Amino acid sequence: MFSKLFRKTPLAWRQLMKEKTRLAVAVAGIAFADILMFIQLGFESALFDAAVKPHRNLQADLVLINPQFQTLFSVKNFSRERLYQTLGYDGVQSVNSVYINTGEWRNPETRLDRAILVWGIDPTQPAFKSLEIKENQQHLKQLYQVLFDQAGRPEYGAVGDIFKKTSKFETELNNKFISVKGLFTDGASFAADGNVIVSDSTFLQLFSDSKPDRITVGLITLKPDADPEKVRSQLAAELPKDVKVLIPEEFAQIEKKYWETGTSIGFIFGLGTAVGFIVGIVIVYQILYSDVSEHLPEYATLKAMGYTDNYLLGVLIQEALLLAILGFLPGFILSFGLYQVTYAATMLPIFMKMERAIQVWILTVIMCSVSAAIAMRKLRSADPADVF
Repeated sequence: MFSKLFRKTPLAWRQLMKEKTRLAVAVAGIAFADILMFIQLGFESALFDAAVKPHRNLQADLVLINPQFQTLFSVKNFSRERLYQTLGYDGVQSVNSVYINTGEWRNPETRLDRAILVWGIDPTQPAFKSLEIKENQQHLKQLYQVLFDQAGRPEYGAVGDIFKKTSKFETELNNKFISVKGLFTDGASFAADGNVIVSDSTFLQLFSDSKPDRITVGLITLKPDADPEKVRSQLAAELPKDVKVLIPEEFAQIEKKYWETGTSIGFIFGLGTAVGFIVGIVIVYQILYSDVSEHLPEYATLKAMGYTDNYLLGVLIQEALLLAILGFLPGFILSFGLYQVTYAATMLPIFMKMERAIQVWILTVIMCSVSAAIAMRKLRSADPADVF
């Protein structure tokens, strides 16, 4: 439809190209508005992806948690007995448990402590899908040996670089000497700036107030022929209400929902996107308004020749769509580059996604179309009687 409209009426393109300086300002303004929206949506998506990455890395068909669990930042434990009870149900093949708590990692160079998320697992059973963890978790059988997240914040020290060169790195965790025996990649998130994996025995030594029979996450592996939804429904119906049975993605969504709706983060990023959208409307409106004001006699002449307001509105919408295309392209390219810079600086998983690009493109079209509709009020004031 748009291509047919453009073929019939090249007037919009000619008017835009007549004032190249004005066109450049408009394109720059729209690109700036698009960059604002891309950055806000990109940061929001990256932070949420980072927050749920550990959940999605857990190796399990079903997950057992405390019903009060909301975030890794403040975990809620439950009785290990509930996890063992699931072994009595058809379809359940094996179970595994995970302890989670926040510890204090000491940078051996600066001697400064920094909070880090500590995962306690059984080193003889796979708890994560990551091959890096599976290949190295046998080292955790000895006390105070750990696997370190090399994608964490640099404030923890040059752990990854030193370990790769010397195969050795020693420091303190919760004021106890530990030795790094392997690396894995997870990254910083809302809950923590980094992660470290230890054995369940080491975990209980690091957190002396933890009880062995109180676990954070129960991992349930089903038999190959079992129906996950059927087993989940049965467990949810028959287990006591002091535990909750979820598929891993539902577990991840609990974390995302906490940060999205339980804090001001979702509102802040939404407000930032709205500001970019409004900025774009104002910029495009000013450009179209100036164009209409400058060519008001010509528009009045077109009315006198029989052209309707709808036709003239079509011209303005064409100008708006042309501006949307010309402004979106540089905004997209610059945002793509800013994502790469941000990833290198923060290690957040911020990447250009197709659905986000489509979302910003739709917002850009709406933004420009709304501006055209507002500018139409000035166009309606073009009276043929003023010309003659």
